[in-house]
Amino acid sequence: MGTMKAEASRTPRKRDAADTKRRILKAALNEFATHGFAGARVDRIAQEADVSKPMIYDYFGDKSAVYAAALREAYVKIREAEKKLSLDKLSPNDAVRELVRFTMNHYRRNPWFISLLTIENMRGGQTIRTMSDMPRVQSVLLEQVRNVLQRGKLSGDFCNEMDPRDFYIFVASLCYFPISNTHTLRAVFGVPIDNDWLNRRCDEASEMLLGYLKRDISAKPSDC
Repeated sequence: MGTMKAEASRTPRKRDAADTKRRILKAALNEFATHGFAGARVDRIAQEADVSKPMIYDYFGDKSAVYAAALREAYVKIREAEKKLSLDKLSPNDAVRELVRFTMNHYRRNPWFISLLTIENMRGGQTIRTMSDMPRVQSVLLEQVRNVLQRGKLSGDFCNEMDPRDFYIFVASLCYFPISNTHTLRAVFGVPIDNDWLNRRCDEASEMLLGYLKRDISAKPSDC
């Protein structure tokens, strides 16, 4: 009996491919966000993910391929989290507030997202342009935003019609800048960018966006 137990303990557990990929991508997100593309090292990713370098190459390919997978994962994570918002169950006004609040909090809680977007833009967007499935990844979000804007128009809450892509860019811009430029804003303007300050900016950003949606830009201010 003792021999059988000893042999069982030496039997390697079956590799969980999904879990292995998840750990590699998590490590890659941290590595590229911390060191940039040029400074990132696959051996550090392997060490953090507790896998071998050959395994990373087997699953994803070379360093550029790992970076591409990590960049895509950054977008997938935010889109997956947005699916849980249930904006269709909220009034159009509250749906806008919730979307802004979620976006701001995602940037705050996942600084690697800001870092990766900055890195990719510094590289001229050369990697993201090769991702043929990015429109599909983004489509869920755009459909949610489109529904909110349409419901607001039908209910009379919103006067101004807006392309969902343009609207989300406004949302992302208002939430992104205070997080991506925290250190320089503190140094240059002396603003106390802490949780309370960011919460106020989040509420104010929501009201700014709602104010725009409620104003009919084709009519006189008194008409709507």
